[in-house]
Formats: sequence, structure tokens, C-alpha cells
Amino acid sequence: MKTKTLKKNKVNVITMGCSKNLYDSEVMMGQLQANKFEVEHESQSGDAEIVIINTCGFIDNAKEESINQILSYVDAKKEGLVSKVYVTGCLSQRYKEDLEREIPDVDAYFGTKDLPKLLKTLKADYKHELVGERLITTPSHYAYLKIAEGCDRPCSFCAIPLMRGKHVSTPIEELVEGAKKLVAKGTKEIILIAQDLTYYGLDIYKKRALADLLNELSKIEGLDWIRLHYAYPSGFPEDVLEVMRENPKVCNYIDIPLQHASTKMLKAMRRGITKEKTTELVHKLREKVPNIAIRTTLIAGYPGETEEDFQEMYDWVEEMKFDRLGIFTYSHEENTHAFNFEDDVPHEVKQERAEKIMDLQSGISYELNQKKIGNVYDVLFDRVEGDYFIGRTEYDSPDVDNEVLVKKDENTYVRLGDFAKVRITSADHFDLYGELVEEGE
Repeated sequence: MKTKTLKKNKVNVITMGCSKNLYDSEVMMGQLQANKFEVEHESQSGDAEIVIINTCGFIDNAKEESINQILSYVDAKKEGLVSKVYVTGCLSQRYKEDLEREIPDVDAYFGTKDLPKLLKTLKADYKHELVGERLITTPSHYAYLKIAEGCDRPCSFCAIPLMRGKHVSTPIEELVEGAKKLVAKGTKEIILIAQDLTYYGLDIYKKRALADLLNELSKIEGLDWIRLHYAYPSGFPEDVLEVMRENPKVCNYIDIPLQHASTKMLKAMRRGITKEKTTELVHKLREKVPNIAIRTTLIAGYPGETEEDFQEMYDWVEEMKFDRLGIFTYSHEENTHAFNFEDDVPHEVKQERAEKIMDLQSGISYELNQKKIGNVYDVLFDRVEGDYFIGRTEYDSPDVDNEVLVKKDENTYVRLGDFAKVRITSADHFDLYGELVEEGE
């Protein structure tokens, strides 16, 4: 038994899933630290008395990863390597009763809105005065800012409303206050996240207020980049494009999950948009913000997707030439509208279709990257890896997009978290290589 070596009141927080979950973990860690807990994120030191696993319940793979993580810490608890294991987040919200029955050795399960309850279990208080305070787990120069919780969209395949509830916007003043605190600690890039950014403000201001929020955030001294993630295509607020075009702090970048190209499939998915309207929106984005980078995600193998439907999506991706693209295979989720249909596309076919799209996108990405050779970009440097300084342009988000690699040598020095001008000298499918440009060059 190793329990004697564990540090009392030390907590190790493990985050599964998306950046919205990461944000929740950071808020939780801020609360724990304010309650005099020593807290680490995904620590390898192995001396934490308490482990809190913030789970994901989005699709089958994510659920499986979360369950495996829970089981591994339950085993560690049995071996005396941790004293307490708590589980929170989406999976726990959605399947709490099943989990309590199947994995009873977890000390307690909590849902997505149970932070005060979790703190109380740890004999800690929820501190209301800490609004906007978090323990950042990303490098200090960039951070996520969640502007709303939940979702009101009726997408047939999605279980998020079951786990996160209805859309609730956070007031602009509160978000500006939180952003100012981040910038005071060295944050230069803020990435706005929500289940649906474009719905922001409808509940509290009775209008779409994302453009207003962008204008207020951009007034913060020391904040250089504001990036938009997870915009919904139907009812897209065009005033956001005006702000993006006119305001140098708002990155010419948008992450807009489009899910499919076949109108038949979009209708079945309850997306509230047709192929024609989607195509029109993509053209409008490019027309209003000529050098915008568009990232999208698609779904392969939704119930009823025929070879013709897939081919239509494939041809459309080839035509649209998105800057960034990811694709999920359809996951049959209980209590969603799509669960009423037969999951009739075999797993291998889903996989094969997803791979075909990614092969196509790889070629598109290569072609677009070749056009960047010779151009000079402002690059924000994130880390050093091997022989390279690694950073990103305004057209790339952390972890999911292209990176810029600058070779280290005795004449090359960049400070992580700083901007530098880089000329692109070569490019492959998903990375750009470059050299620093001297001032005045």
C-alpha cells in the first residue's frame, strides 16, 4: 500500500473531450485552489490524494475513453495509489445511474452543473466572487473563453442538449471581466467557445449579440487575437463578418460545423438548412472576409446515407476547398431523434467514407499550403519541439490546425508566447516551414 506517500488535499484533475470541458476543469481548479487545495491538471507525479475525472459523453469513442479512464483510477484506488476518485462532466450527467451501478467504487458522480455539490463533498465552498477566475491549463498566452452553456438546436444526432441543457448566454460584462483577468496574466489570444456561438445573446438580449461581444472584447488593451469556434450555419449573423473584416483583433478564421452536403441528409439531421443555403453561406463568408480560413466538420454514415449522398458530399468538399476539415463517423446515441432510425450504414463503410474525405482534404490542404510559400505571416509561437520553434498564424487554432515550424539555430531566437514575422519557405500537407523575417526586411 502506498497511501502514506499521498499528499493530503492534493487534487489531480483529468479532462476528457473538448475545449468546453477543459474550460470547466479550469473553473473547478480555480475554485479548489481558492479553497486551499493543491491542484494539478493531468499530473504524472502520482502523489495526489484525490482524482477528479471530467468526462466526455459525446460519441461512442469518447464515452469508451472516459470509462477506461475511470476504471484505471478505480484500480489505482484499490492499490492504494489514490484515496478518492470522483467523476463529473457529460458522461456522468447522462449515465449517472448506470455508472453508479456498473462502477460502484467511484466515491461520487456529479453532473455538468454540479460544481457547488462536488466542492461541498470535498468540504470546500463555492466562491461566487471568483467569477472569471480559472487555473489555465493551456500555455499562458492563449486561453479558451466559454460564452454560453447548453444548446437549443434540434440536431437529430446530437446528445449535447441532454447533457448540457438549454442555451444560456453569459452576460457581456462578465465575459469582458474574465478576459481582462486572463490578459493581465499574459494571455494574448482568446478563443471563444460554446455549443453555438451564433445563438449568443438571444436569451438575455433578445438579439444575436456576438458582434457586440467581439467589439467589447477587442477594447481590451494587450489582447491581440480573438478567435471564433463552433458557429452554427443556419441564421448566421452577418454583422459578425463586418466586425471580422474591419477589426484587426478578430482573427479571419471561423470554425463552422456543416455536417453534410446532401439536402436530404441535412433535412434528416434537422439542421434547418439546405445544400444550396450552405454553399451560399460559404461564398458569403469568403466574399465578406476575402482571406478568411474556414474550418468545418462533417459526419459520415448517418442513417440512410447512400453512396449517392456520400458522393454528393465528396464532390462538394472537392468544390468548396475548405482550409481545414475534420470528419466523424456517425455514432448512434440513445434518446436522440436519430436513435429512432436504423443505424444502417456498416461500421467499415462509415470508416471507409471518412477516410476518403480525409484523403481528399489532405490533397486540398497541400494545394492551399503551396500557395503560401513566399508569404510573410505574423506567427504566435506556442512551443519548442525537437529542432523547431512551433507556432501558428491567425488562420490556425491550437491542436487542430496547421502549424508553422521554424528551425532552431544560433541565429534564430523566438520567445514562446510572442509574435514574430515568418516567411514561408516550404510546406507539406498540414504544416508550413519558414524563417524569421528581420525588422525592416
